[in-house]
Amino acid sequence: MSEKERPSFEEALKELEAIVEKLNSHDSSLEESVALYEEGLRLSKICSETLEGAALKIEQIDESNGKQAN
Repeated sequence: MSEKERPSFEEALKELEAIVEKLNSHDSSLEESVALYEEGLRLSKICSETLEGAALKIEQIDESNGKQAN
């Protein structure tokens, strides 16, 4: 698999949803299903990293404004 440009959170989530639909349709060959699964994992990691970064940034903003993050 070639290295793709990193999509935005919204793009990655949209692609991930499309992959889930394809996998749920049962119309894919085994090889295609494995490739879709692999791409889904890559996109899931991008979404997770983006959300973790956003949470950290929010915590930092709250701390700089004198608030405690929950």
